[in-house]
Amino acid sequence: MSKTMLATLALGATIAFAGPAFAEKMKATLDGKSEVPATTSAGTGTADINYDAATKKLSWKLTYSGLSGPATAAHFHGPAAAGANAGVKVPIANAGTSPVEGSATLTDEQAADLLAGKYYVNVHTAANPGGEIRGQVTK
Repeated sequence: MSKTMLATLALGATIAFAGPAFAEKMKATLDGKSEVPATTSAGTGTADINYDAATKKLSWKLTYSGLSGPATAAHFHGPAAAGANAGVKVPIANAGTSPVEGSATLTDEQAADLLAGKYYVNVHTAANPGGEIRGQVTK
């Protein structure tokens, strides 16, 4: 084999083994009217979300402001469409201060629900223990 052919084969193998190295970018826009039931909160927020299907790693940056008081908790909930409630699937640690960043590894079932648009993010406060602001995760 020529050096050129070997170099081409080596490059092809490198590309083949590297695989797709991209994260699915998603977002949630949070407000009180999206909560179920809706709140009158002036609070708003944004969750910038990345999901890597190869590693099942979910990572996020949640930013919020204007809440009725300090955030007491924040979570990803699912599976649920907009307008429906569901249980906590992924806790967002250290949510008391904005912004908050974190990551988690999802199960196959969690990943399928996330990619199907069945997850939402909400931020809880003492005045709104069920959630003050919420946003559906979308691509």
